[in-house]
Amino acid sequence: MDIIDEINSMPDPSADDVRNDIAPGVAGAGCRCRRCDEHEAPRGNLHSYNWLDDIPDADPDWDIIEVQFKNTRKGFYHNSARLPLDPGDMVAVEASPGHDIGMVTLMGPLVKIHMRKANIKPDSPDIRKVFRKARPADLDKYEEAKARENDTMIQSRKIAEQLNLNMKIGDVEYQGDGNKAIFYYIADERVDFRQLIKVLADTFKVRIEMKQIGARQEAGRIGGIGSCGRPLCCASWMTNFISVGTAAARYQDISLNPQKLAGQCAKLKCCLNFEVDTYVESARQLPPRDVRLETADATYFHFKTDIFKKEITYSTDKNMAANLVTLDAQRVFEIIEMNRNGEKPLTLHREGEEKPAKKSEFVELVGQDNINRFDKKKKKKKKSGNQPKPEKADKSDRPDKPEKSDKPDKQRPRPQRRKKNGEGKPGHTDKKPEKEQ
Repeated sequence: MDIIDEINSMPDPSADDVRNDIAPGVAGAGCRCRRCDEHEAPRGNLHSYNWLDDIPDADPDWDIIEVQFKNTRKGFYHNSARLPLDPGDMVAVEASPGHDIGMVTLMGPLVKIHMRKANIKPDSPDIRKVFRKARPADLDKYEEAKARENDTMIQSRKIAEQLNLNMKIGDVEYQGDGNKAIFYYIADERVDFRQLIKVLADTFKVRIEMKQIGARQEAGRIGGIGSCGRPLCCASWMTNFISVGTAAARYQDISLNPQKLAGQCAKLKCCLNFEVDTYVESARQLPPRDVRLETADATYFHFKTDIFKKEITYSTDKNMAANLVTLDAQRVFEIIEMNRNGEKPLTLHREGEEKPAKKSEFVELVGQDNINRFDKKKKKKKKSGNQPKPEKADKSDRPDKPEKSDKPDKQRPRPQRRKKNGEGKPGHTDKKPEKEQ
């Protein structure tokens, strides 16, 4: 039986089987490391998914594992002691000097692929050894060292500013045993930081190592969310950075707006290079942009190109949009060939070809109603004597009422005027005192 027929003949698994990862064809799938089993978020950046985990290793002597440290720093180490390790275990590895604490991220045949990408040979002297699994005392010391990193970075920035060094310290990473600190900095030019190393060593009482990184590498170490809503590529999977130019945006007809093209590192976004090769290949199948089309009545210049539809728009004015005509690429090649032979068509469109009317893809609702209709508050109607009174019903329709008596209506007493100061007292007059001349 074919494997496809065997899969199709399997019964549909229940929801509980899929949820518990015991359904046929689902069991064992996915990452089986400790942190994923506990449904925890990946620790740090550059999370590695071992998609070769369920494939048996053909080389039983392979003992190299991948260990991840803070953020994007990773390394390869020999498990020469054959420790029973699993992805997600914290291990103590060899460092210079002392030891460092990291987390196992990859094991097995996928490590070979990562080493090949990083251009690291298995017999390289840079590959050190794994000492042991991290003990509770090692982890406590490791957490204490991590807690000092932020304060150390802020204080080191102040020291660099006092020494008038044109550099920016972007991140600080302590070694697992706390005996060494790596300072990652950015500088546009060469910086003499010999005096800085002496001051930092005296201040923090550790061994100092300075590493220069670029703006994109700094963004990868810090991490964040891009404008697309996903984690930054430099923090999640990208390790090799290629220079990005504005030509990549021009090929894709993207507006050259620096605020939209720049990433969090203030450089052009790396994703501009992802699809530029496809655009360049498609542009080669279209007519060149510097070719003019000659007709019997006018000369047309290139205005814009729609690579996806393979349509080119031409204008009679070289510097502005005037008498725009949109043609398909095949018709443009025909006109170019006619111009080379000295022929000029009457119009750009083919004879008898009518320009198809564009159907409206949406309904315009802007002018159908006033957008300020909810801003005006309704005025409350005030009762006034000028309003017409409702017509009275006929007396015949009303029930009989008792007749009024001849007694005069009681009049409402008028309110008395409040007396002013001194009014009503003897000697008080209403006359105002005359002004002295």
